[in-house]
Amino acid sequence: MNIEIKELNGSYYGTLTGWIDTAVATQFLEDLKPLMNHADKSITFDCEKLEYICSLGLRGLLKLKKESAAKGGSFVLTHVEGEVLKILTMTGFLKLFDIR
Repeated sequence: MNIEIKELNGSYYGTLTGWIDTAVATQFLEDLKPLMNHADKSITFDCEKLEYICSLGLRGLLKLKKESAAKGGSFVLTHVEGEVLKILTMTGFLKLFDIR
């Protein structure tokens, strides 16, 4: 798993790569924590290179999405496809996210 986050003109852009499974989910949640302070901004995650995400990883994204909504920010996932799209569909999380 690799997460890269960049700030550009007050918006935050992240790229998720590889597998977010139970072995790395705790680190993934730690990596998301700094974004909670910026949840009033636009946050976009590109999932094109994300191959898998476990339930703990999904909960982390959902928590960030809810924090964004509470603070008036926005949270978007882009390029959700393949196995990750199947996981979001099967878990019912697909309808919870703004996916582009």
